[in-house]
Amino acid sequence: MSDPMTTTTPRLKSYDKLFIGGKWVEPSSDKKIQVISPSTEELIATVPEAREADVDAAVAAARKAFDEGPWPRMSPAERATILARVGEEVGKRLEDMITAFTEEIGAPTGLSRGFLGFATQNWQDGATLHERFSFEEERTWDGGHGKIVREPVGVVATIIPWNGPVGTASLKIAPALAAGCTVVLKPAPEGPIGTNLLAEALEAAGLPEGVISVLPAGREVGEYLVRHPDVDKVTFTGSTAAGRRVMALCADRIARVTLELGGKSAGIIADDIPLEDVMPSLGFAGILNSGQVCAAITRILVPRERQDELLAALKASFAQVKVGDPHDPETMLGPLVSERQRDRVEEYIRLGREEGARVVFGGGRPEERDKGWYIEPTIFADVSNNMRIAQEEIFGPVVCVIPFDTIDEAVRIANDSMYGLSGAVYAKNEKLAEGIARRIRTGQISINSWGMCVVQPFGGFKQSGLGREGGVEGLEPFLETKLIQYA
Repeated sequence: MSDPMTTTTPRLKSYDKLFIGGKWVEPSSDKKIQVISPSTEELIATVPEAREADVDAAVAAARKAFDEGPWPRMSPAERATILARVGEEVGKRLEDMITAFTEEIGAPTGLSRGFLGFATQNWQDGATLHERFSFEEERTWDGGHGKIVREPVGVVATIIPWNGPVGTASLKIAPALAAGCTVVLKPAPEGPIGTNLLAEALEAAGLPEGVISVLPAGREVGEYLVRHPDVDKVTFTGSTAAGRRVMALCADRIARVTLELGGKSAGIIADDIPLEDVMPSLGFAGILNSGQVCAAITRILVPRERQDELLAALKASFAQVKVGDPHDPETMLGPLVSERQRDRVEEYIRLGREEGARVVFGGGRPEERDKGWYIEPTIFADVSNNMRIAQEEIFGPVVCVIPFDTIDEAVRIANDSMYGLSGAVYAKNEKLAEGIARRIRTGQISINSWGMCVVQPFGGFKQSGLGREGGVEGLEPFLETKLIQYA
């Protein structure tokens, strides 16, 4: 399933300055983030670690740019011209960003290319939002008339995780800038190189001074940014536990907040569809990026009488997955991002066995990998939905197969979760499939396929988050609505 590692990980470009207010400046301290390769465990780059003083400088620059600068006062079309340039500059750096994603996060090169494709899509979409959205409209009512004006919300703190740094940053920043906001981006310490390359693209595009800053840092500095009194809105992607904390901090001062959080998404297989029509998308939907995807299909619900058939098909599919060096073009599954993350996944695998579930494939570390934080793709059978492995987000290449006896039971199981982010329904009868999809309490769901659509509204029900990202719906959270009344 994997072969011995033969490639030595090259070093990435290191940085010695922070991007604050559109300029590369000296950091406030000598603290460094060490970027460790998840495939070789080697130090591959360093960047400055932003501290509270750097946050203060970035927020002050963003505040001044919003209150006094040209960006919020440009027309949406004028801003769109600059966003289109950002997309062009991202395109010029795409190969470097792909390399950074593979090096920092451990994603296979082919997958890195796909994830970075999301970033270019986001900038293209951001540059056309003004053509699909009315920032102003006339309105009349009984006894009066006026104007509805949609204005930028202000200074936006953008906090992103490590599992897709440039794509996630672009999904948030492009609409925020399109709205006329100014932005302070805090990427996770595991993935700062890709976002620094994004900073270079933003610099080259010619954004006005103060509009954008990029501050790689840990959780403590992230909380400081969220609490900052000059931040008007927070947009956060990460775990549900961290999202609760962000929401609580925002509540203290009624700061606007958008949350894109965890998932435990279900894929429901009806009894009328051949598995050969299911496996091309479902077979990889739970283990993409080593399962480090919020929308992964990690619960597979199957008619009880088809469970053995599905397990055989899944095992055959996983047996073809090459686990190994992410630089190898034949690799399909790279390492987990960190030793801590691998330990977490191994603990869930141990817990699943303890709960009575049965490992029918994987469940350990690849024998051939003596370096790197690897886990085999893993299938659990005999899973009941009340087990922790079926209720909690593992964020590793682990899927649970859960049998059901009726469609009503399948819907109940799918909805029996604190999450509601994504999902899939497989049925030959599309009317049946859509009927099931409409009953699932989730923000995005696919029929006879699986994927994340990031240029249309993406976000979650329940504890998977608040608000939507992508498309026109992703622009609206960065705007405030004002009514101007006329006598």
